[in-house]
Amino acid sequence: MHISLENRSGGTCECCSASPAQFAFTVSPKKEEPQNQVALCDVCFTDVEKLSQGEHWRCVEGSIWNPEAAVQALSYRIASQLKGSSSWAQNLLDSVEIDEDIVSWANSNQMNQIVHLDAFGNTLENGDTVVLTQALDVKGTSFSAPKGTVVKKIRLVHDQSDQIEGKINEQTIVILTKFVKKN
Repeated sequence: MHISLENRSGGTCECCSASPAQFAFTVSPKKEEPQNQVALCDVCFTDVEKLSQGEHWRCVEGSIWNPEAAVQALSYRIASQLKGSSSWAQNLLDSVEIDEDIVSWANSNQMNQIVHLDAFGNTLENGDTVVLTQALDVKGTSFSAPKGTVVKKIRLVHDQSDQIEGKINEQTIVILTKFVKKN
């Protein structure tokens, strides 16, 4: 996570405020820069695209008031996606006045337009675990990752369907999806 994002968030998840932030989530379709990112904990990061933990996301009732545009946009997007199944989400959307540019950003959800597929055609999602299907030399380092290396809690590169990010030997690297298998 970028130092300015970590400083801004105080190391705490900017959605639920309940857990330490471990991930920088870029709110699509913006570029991967700290002002376009939200610091998320493991729970929020793993579920931010599926939204399967409905009641957990009530946390956006608080985060939507955050002064950071990226946090507002993500909170608005989550509430918009849940408004059909949760009355609290519709009530929240009815009660906030957010800048038109932020609403437009929230509604330009490209997260679901780009699909990341592994080497076997399986759909990849943020938080998935993958296995390398061949040995890879890791550029900029002195090590290579052998075939069969497990990479946990991957992150999708939002504007590149053939790239994911993951940690190998405590270093975050970009991995081409054609070299991984969903575990």
